[in-house]
Amino acid sequence: MKILDRYLILQFVQTVFFGLLAFTLIFVVIDMMENLDDFIDQNVEFFIIVKYYIYFIPDIVKLMTPVSVLFAGLFTTGRMANLNEITAIKSSGISMYRFMFPLIIVTVLISMISIYFGGYVVPQANKSKAEIEVNYLKKGISFAGSNIFFQDAKTRIVNISFFDQSNLTAVRTSIQYFNANDLTKMERRLDAQRLTYDTLINKWVAIDGTDRRFNNISESIEYFQRKEVPGLNFSPSELEFKQQKPDQMNLTELKKLIDDKIKAGNDPTSIMIDYYSRFSFGMASFVSVLFALPLSANKRRSGLALQFGINILITFIYLGLMKIFEAFGKNGAMNPVLTAWIVNIIFIAGAIVNIFKVKQ
Repeated sequence: MKILDRYLILQFVQTVFFGLLAFTLIFVVIDMMENLDDFIDQNVEFFIIVKYYIYFIPDIVKLMTPVSVLFAGLFTTGRMANLNEITAIKSSGISMYRFMFPLIIVTVLISMISIYFGGYVVPQANKSKAEIEVNYLKKGISFAGSNIFFQDAKTRIVNISFFDQSNLTAVRTSIQYFNANDLTKMERRLDAQRLTYDTLINKWVAIDGTDRRFNNISESIEYFQRKEVPGLNFSPSELEFKQQKPDQMNLTELKKLIDDKIKAGNDPTSIMIDYYSRFSFGMASFVSVLFALPLSANKRRSGLALQFGINILITFIYLGLMKIFEAFGKNGAMNPVLTAWIVNIIFIAGAIVNIFKVKQ
């Protein structure tokens, strides 16, 4: 590695680090100001608040990494242009393509790390953050309607309002049994206030409910306080998985959810877009730097304020286009893979044009 490469990489990485630090602090302060009343109202301990923001930081880092990398690329090359360092580099016979090469390599490495970080680290942090919101801030719990709805067997459908993993209990559960020869006819319906998993007998136990049986001419009903429900195919861990939101699932879990939806005959488009977007957004750092480096390298009088303005403008354009195409994709107007990658494709096309225009 040449001295120039080490110099460029050091300047670039330092700026990325300080950019991430600054953006993260800004986000944390703003969020803390918004949630301070909630923390006070719920008498949340200081240690829990610290844990909440420790779990919040990975999501901020994921979102701000492309912005920080873009800013670092613009600032590093813009500063070198102002100090006539790029002119000296050109005079020594080094092309602009060779000048950009180490920055692009570092950005590719950052993008690879971002895909893993956003695909596995951030979802786990989001899950822990959501648990704090539910347990201490009383957020994220909906008592209206059903939260989990799935087909447990060919003739059995399960409907659950909320599953509490801490005590292995499903709240307000309904299990519907249908005729094997005619799936439009319900033969039995079991409703319970709670459905608890008994680890001693490895069975689900319904608490405080009714068990209705139907035939062609009559209906029977049984009231119970405790009733074992044999034959159910789902486990507590599966219920916890089904209850998770996509932003709390890692890439492996999202892929499994897509497969489950396809097997159940449900539309997986929205989840597929979330899945492929994890990869495309991870590559946003590489795409944005590839697009912006030639612009910044050819500017001789661009100060920090202008570099920051360009950074904000490109970021807004990128995120705005992403949201627009995501809306089209989730409405079924675009293929999920194309929806996730089309903004990157547009920026790469623009980057190719900028690279060919760069002054050697």
